[in-house]
Amino acid sequence: MSNANPHSTSNYPELESYPRVLLGPGPSMVHPRVLRAMAAPLVGHLDPYFIELMDRTQELLRYVFETENGLTIPISGTGSAAMEASVANMVEPGDSVLVCINGYFGLRMQNMMERYGAIVEAIQRPWGEVFTPSEVKQALYKRPAKVVAIVHAETSTGAKQPLDEISQVVHDQGGLLIVDAVTSLGGMPVRVDEIGIDVCYSASQKCLSVPPGLGPITFGPRAVEALKKRKTAVANWYLDMTLVQKYWGPERTYHHTAPITSNYALYEGLRLIAEEGLDNRWARHRENAQLLWAGLEDLGLTLHVPEEHRLVSLTAVCIPEGVEDLKVRKRLLQEYNIEIAGGLGEFKGKVWRIGLMGFSSRKENVVLLLGALERILK
Repeated sequence: MSNANPHSTSNYPELESYPRVLLGPGPSMVHPRVLRAMAAPLVGHLDPYFIELMDRTQELLRYVFETENGLTIPISGTGSAAMEASVANMVEPGDSVLVCINGYFGLRMQNMMERYGAIVEAIQRPWGEVFTPSEVKQALYKRPAKVVAIVHAETSTGAKQPLDEISQVVHDQGGLLIVDAVTSLGGMPVRVDEIGIDVCYSASQKCLSVPPGLGPITFGPRAVEALKKRKTAVANWYLDMTLVQKYWGPERTYHHTAPITSNYALYEGLRLIAEEGLDNRWARHRENAQLLWAGLEDLGLTLHVPEEHRLVSLTAVCIPEGVEDLKVRKRLLQEYNIEIAGGLGEFKGKVWRIGLMGFSSRKENVVLLLGALERILK
């Protein structure tokens, strides 16, 4: 009878994650300083040092969101947790909600709204197109809504939704505006206060260039007031902002054990943004995106979204007739160590999604990808 241990470490080799050139829709590449921050020793989640770090992190998040909102925190969960936090706290059973759907993540918001008992009206545009203020106004004229939800940066299509006039339309009829800025925060202006966004959420692993696991979110004054006036308890205990804000606020009331290391990473990632400056960061993302777009068009490739409404952080490229989606992406990964992504939902097999987000948005990455694509497609 063998005495060999079936769970010997020889059967479970060490991690050998080789650094990839991450040019997909997320996660993006992480700056070495962020990785070093993650190696810092742990402290307790109510330790005075960590509490001080929480305050600094909130200040930096307000800077990046371009807001003065007091309730601005990183949700201890991914971007989808931040999305659900926005829904769970703003929606009660029977509430009228309007969801604007022009891609995969609009559909996800609709799904969440329905699960929380909202009466959902959805308006739709073809994937890759954007909504006009008049479309939203017409939908709200037919049926007013307590909440209107829309995606600023649709990760599935690479489309950028203008928000200024839509925000005005929503507020004129007394509604609250929830905005998904998962793929825009830190890479392009979001302007929470200037536009008047009531709830805006994002994710750590996109343009903030921090590992996945945290979901920055901010609640404006109208949203906080609506939270106070709820007739029912927030259905999701973990994401209940009436509880969570007491942990992040001056009370420091225990709610959950915050992911210390993830917060170290976010803090350092936000420090890098502040050092670069928002204007410089946005300019870098735009310059590198324009270099990518010109190079792709030189290769004879078609970009799905018109430049006017194209994200600088993510580009949807139409896959040429006769070219195998997965075969090209496999060769990019195996031969050049580059990751890009295929399409989601309606776009599956029809587009490649190329991300230039945060630390990934560098000229050398653009040149490397274009050279690799040229060789593969030939």
